[in-house]
Amino acid sequence: MKLGIGTRFRLDGETVQVVEFASLATGMEVVLKDGRDRLARMSVRELLSPGRAQVIPSSAGPSAAGDEDVAAVVLGRPTKEEKKNLLERAGHVRGMLSGYRSGSEELPRPGEPRAQYLPGLPLRERYAAKASELGVTDRTVRRWARTFREGGEAGPVPKAARPDGGLGHADPRWVEAAVGILNEYREESRPPVKVVLERGQAWLEAQFGPQEVPLPKRTASYRWMQELERRHPTFRLSTQRNRDIADRPKGICGKLRPTRPGEYVLMDTTRLDLFALDPVTLRWLQAELTVAMDWYTRCIIGVRVTPVSTKAVDAAAVLYQSYRPRPVPESRPREAVRPDHGIPREVLVDTEAVHGPITGASGPSLVPETLIVDHGKIYLSAHLTSVCHRMGISVQPARLRTGRDKGPIERFFRTLREDLLRVLPGYKGPDLHSRGLNREKDAFFFLHELEAIIREWVAVVHHRRPHSGPVDPHLPTVELSPAAMFEHGLARAGFIEVPRDPDLAHEFLDVGMRTVQHYGVEINGRRYNGG
Repeated sequence: MKLGIGTRFRLDGETVQVVEFASLATGMEVVLKDGRDRLARMSVRELLSPGRAQVIPSSAGPSAAGDEDVAAVVLGRPTKEEKKNLLERAGHVRGMLSGYRSGSEELPRPGEPRAQYLPGLPLRERYAAKASELGVTDRTVRRWARTFREGGEAGPVPKAARPDGGLGHADPRWVEAAVGILNEYREESRPPVKVVLERGQAWLEAQFGPQEVPLPKRTASYRWMQELERRHPTFRLSTQRNRDIADRPKGICGKLRPTRPGEYVLMDTTRLDLFALDPVTLRWLQAELTVAMDWYTRCIIGVRVTPVSTKAVDAAAVLYQSYRPRPVPESRPREAVRPDHGIPREVLVDTEAVHGPITGASGPSLVPETLIVDHGKIYLSAHLTSVCHRMGISVQPARLRTGRDKGPIERFFRTLREDLLRVLPGYKGPDLHSRGLNREKDAFFFLHELEAIIREWVAVVHHRRPHSGPVDPHLPTVELSPAAMFEHGLARAGFIEVPRDPDLAHEFLDVGMRTVQHYGVEINGRRYNGG
């Protein structure tokens, strides 16, 4: 609105009115008069500064406090096909009102303006010509023109869905019955929509009597059930997914936010969708993968492939790798090798001149502060918890049946399956429906070979490939790789931790009692005499 004589403002709890303008060397000033005829002078800059005064509009116009959405929100609501139709309709309206589909005579299209839409013709004739051209009524064309004048391009867009989600015409008793039936199938197999509607009708008749609650038509009932499906998933997703959604907390829950490398380390075990060979019996068997991941950097700091099932000592061995990463083979690319001490090469000067040829570890070395695990026996065993207590590591179990508490590592398992495992011989798919015929005959990777392949993929691909997981809050649009995020975290934290005694490795080993005989010690059928 215009600022001039007579414009009213709300200033310091009182209503004031502009009565005079004064142009001074320091800038433009206004003279204000309040309800008690007191005068005050104030600069226009101060008057219009945020929070100082609030203008009182004298006529209707756009307002941020209004109920209408801004044009960008309105135009972003329709689907791609709906938006295409709306833009086509807007072109027809512009051509009808101005004679040009672009709305300007400076940008005419071939053959414009057409004879029936010349600007000099009465509007009623142009309305009738457009209605005849498109095969709609004259009333419809007039409504299009009115909405276009009121809201521009966003005017013809249909109003937003009702706050109740499209159930405004549904009887509340029908909605209550439908929701109750859907909740009953939370632990059951997936039902057809027809069965839910029939059960809901029977419940309404038993609760309120026959024909007491008006039942919707078939098309309306299916449309309303589609809306309820968005709130209570039952028909579209898998039953396991529906149960997970139903078990979500009703309120807002926060999550752990790591701020430095090693603050939170995730550890989990998954069964690989791949057959492997036992090096002794040469029989195919199931393999399990145990991984430790640093939450802040998404770096994999421990990997172990075990046959059939994982034991507590295997989990401890994975945790040990975070202190002492394994050496890498000579065939590993130079950029995928980490220095032994874990400091990024970028902060060193000519390491080859100081230490000779590049040798190092397969991943960064760090000391976990908090270990996040599930409730598996191997992670809550006396062996692993005692190791963590000895090393000063806090163990924090995730919530029961809540995989999203370890979301990054679950996502890593999926990436590993999709990017690596499914291209290897012996891949059997994530479930029975995906399994090929006699996949066991292709399984020729031994367990240690499979572990070496996974380690190389992690070092060469996963650690070097940028993705959306590692994020610097100051540069949210920059996609960082886990290796780059580790360097960023080291610069941010300013230190690394190293084991003070190499003999601490014994803490991660399992203890078994054996008797000392005259021939030595026997372990798993093998005799050790110390010779």
